[in-house]
Formats: sequence, C-alpha cells, structure tokens
Amino acid sequence: MTLPQHTTMTPEALKSLIRTIPDYPSPGVMFRDITTLAGDAAGLRAVVAAFAERYCNARLTAIVGIEARGFIFGAPLACMLGLAFIPARKKGKLPGPAAGQDYALEYGTDRLEIHLGSLGPHDRVLIVDDLLATGGTAQAAVTLIRNLGATVAECAFVVDLPNLGGRARLAAIDTTAFTLCAFDGD
Repeated sequence: MTLPQHTTMTPEALKSLIRTIPDYPSPGVMFRDITTLAGDAAGLRAVVAAFAERYCNARLTAIVGIEARGFIFGAPLACMLGLAFIPARKKGKLPGPAAGQDYALEYGTDRLEIHLGSLGPHDRVLIVDDLLATGGTAQAAVTLIRNLGATVAECAFVVDLPNLGGRARLAAIDTTAFTLCAFDGD
C-alpha cells in the first residue's frame, strides 16, 4: 500500500499542539484538549498519517472509534486505509439494535454500544481514541468487540497519561496500546 506524503511530527511537536486546561472538569485535573491539535491541519494530518503508517499492513478490516474524540482520528484513518469505520457510541445514541458493554466511572457507570451485525468473527479491528487515561473506556470497547466475535489487533491513542494506569489495565486483558505522545501527571 502506498500512502500519501505527509509531514511527520515529533512527540514534542504534537504535545505543543495540545492545549492543557487546568482544573477542568474538576480542581486538580490538567485536561489535555486535543481540539487544538485537530484544529491544526498539519497536526491532524500528522496524527492520521502516523497511525496509517503503523497499521497499513496490519490486515485490519475495520477501525472502531470511541465516542466522541475517537471519531476525529478514526474516521479519516479508516478512509486512508480503505477500511470500514464503526462508531462505538454511548448508550442510546445508535438508531438500530446494538450490543453494549457497561463500564465504571468515578461517579457511576456508562455504556458503549455498537450496532449488531457491524462486526463478527471475520473482523480484525483497531480501536482508536484520543487519550489513554485509566483505560476503562478502552477496556469496555475491547470487551464489547470480543463479545461480538471480532479480534482486537491493538488500541491506538494520540495521548497517554501513563500515571493513570491505562496501559497496564489493557495489558491485563491481553491488549496492547500504541500512543504518539505522553504527558506526565494527570
């Protein structure tokens, strides 16, 4: 597969395009806002191209993007690789019959859903999201995809927050994570 020319960016260059918002959504949290990266054409292209380079020969059949920021990177990646894009949506957002997986949050539970029939035993998928923190949402996506009979090749994230343990949580369920940059702390 031949990919279009692109500009590569170092992890430091990518990090410089990600805005940090202190005390959001609660005091003490340093929120890593990727909308500034997505709003930079060269940055967005560099992220999608870096993922495409890594996965162009991975024998994938689909990209699963986790709502909502996983859509920003997952959909163009699917287009670039000529693959299906499957949205993993929050409960009640899909119009047709869906399979779901509940997962824990600090303050309760949430649920990810994928349309029934969109994935099956013949599928090998990449999960894409913007950020790996505790790994709870990604773990729910892996479990959901496996319950549908598909294989998860890997999870790809733009940002890793290694102090929050998401990579270890995914490793505990035999899933690897690939990230383009990392921020120490929360």
